[in-house]
Amino acid sequence: MTDAAPGSWPTDGPPADSTRSVTLTDLLRVPMHRVRLVAAVAAVGLLAALGYVVLVPAALTASAVVAVRPVVTDAFTPSGAGADRAVNMNVESGIATGTEVVQRLADAAGADPRDIRNALEVEVPTGGQILRFTYQARDAQRAVQSANMAAEAYLSVRRTMYEQQRAEMLRSYDASITKVAAQQVALQKRANTAKDSAAGDALVAELAGINNQLTQLNAARTEIAAVDVNPGWVTQSAERALVTSAGHRLLYLVAGLLGGALIGIVLAYLWESTDRRVRSVADGRDASNLPLLGTVRRPPFRGSPRAVDADVRYVAMAVAERVRQPARVALVTAREDATALTAGLAVALAADGREVFVADDSGRIERLRASVLADRGRLPIDP
Repeated sequence: MTDAAPGSWPTDGPPADSTRSVTLTDLLRVPMHRVRLVAAVAAVGLLAALGYVVLVPAALTASAVVAVRPVVTDAFTPSGAGADRAVNMNVESGIATGTEVVQRLADAAGADPRDIRNALEVEVPTGGQILRFTYQARDAQRAVQSANMAAEAYLSVRRTMYEQQRAEMLRSYDASITKVAAQQVALQKRANTAKDSAAGDALVAELAGINNQLTQLNAARTEIAAVDVNPGWVTQSAERALVTSAGHRLLYLVAGLLGGALIGIVLAYLWESTDRRVRSVADGRDASNLPLLGTVRRPPFRGSPRAVDADVRYVAMAVAERVRQPARVALVTAREDATALTAGLAVALAADGREVFVADDSGRIERLRASVLADRGRLPIDP
């Protein structure tokens, strides 16, 4: 680029008032430009996931199934169309994960009840009266034992609750029977000592009512005492053959790779937003506010310090055609070191018979001299 000439020069850029829409290519340009950063962060995420998979053992789960039955007075009599609602499964699930069951497992395993509660899970299938106890542990044997123990502990706790309710009901019936029996004895004595026939008949009738009440109480007590308080059965015990792994190791690796790539893309955009180097022709025109005479492409190999010779000669021709008097030529480069481009353009202009003076204020004059001497053998220069 050169200083602006007195006349108007045609520009190859878009009008100042034109707007340009962002395309998918623009969005992909930044990650592709920072592909090394994205690949490095993705590799770090993959290594982190691989380390987790290798160092952290997989969790194993074992399941036991309990069939819950309603407690009825007569197990051989159908309970009607609402038999499936005889048991509130939400209540049963709460008891299965309650403090008593968890504390029994904690005492047996010698672990913290909070860890037991986190490892134990009780599922209630929709429309069924079963409880599925699932226990997660690092060891298959412990998972199996804990799942079976949780099922047995639930049945034991529920049976104890039913037995306590039955004992309370029997105690209430016993108190009522004792009270009615005392009334019966008192009426019997009064009936035996009654001298008036009318009074005796009244006492006999009252005694018959007491006897009937006592018979009903005894029958009800017998029925309550015969109630089966078994809360259910373990229909499927946990076994080692049924233990499954709770983790998907391949999924962890894929998640680590994709997560690292996503973080790398975000970092690439952040880095690009803070990088003020020239990245395009439009950036160069905006940075210098000078007319564009030509561009030099990036060399085929990124490690090569040389610019593309054909582009350098084209820019030199453009400068020679446009500039007829001494003028400054400004080079705007996307790289911090413009030594190779400066030397190549200087040699190309010198080959056209121009007197070229190269100035540098960053201490690279020795490298510029070496680059100019090296490029003299590559471009046709009149001695």
